[in-house]
Amino acid sequence: MWLYNNKPFTDDDILSYTGFVYIITDLDNQRQYIGQKNLWMPKVKTVKGKKKKIKVVSDYKDYYGSNLELQERVKQLGPERFKREILYLCSNKGTQNYLEMREQIDRRVMESDLYYNSFIGGKIHKKHVKL
Repeated sequence: MWLYNNKPFTDDDILSYTGFVYIITDLDNQRQYIGQKNLWMPKVKTVKGKKKKIKVVSDYKDYYGSNLELQERVKQLGPERFKREILYLCSNKGTQNYLEMREQIDRRVMESDLYYNSFIGGKIHKKHVKL
């Protein structure tokens, strides 16, 4: 389960958001992971013989980050040993990228063994950021 403001986050809360920035805490060793997840994904549907692009809800409910070490810990310990919190709901991908990188830099995730993060990447343009 994802938490937002200490309350469970559900499909009803998605509204017009494109995604979110999150923190996952390993309750066994207190290590954390900062990342982002899209709430929507494209899908191709055939309607009357024509292909049409549609948006469907992503796999965010079952998502535990892209870090392989963290994913392995989830398999070993079980998902109940991890707390997943949404830090920011985002209305566009540019803001989502920026807020993820800002959190990672502010927390100095690359300088500490307290984080599973092993990569920070992306290009941020001021015109994409709408806070």
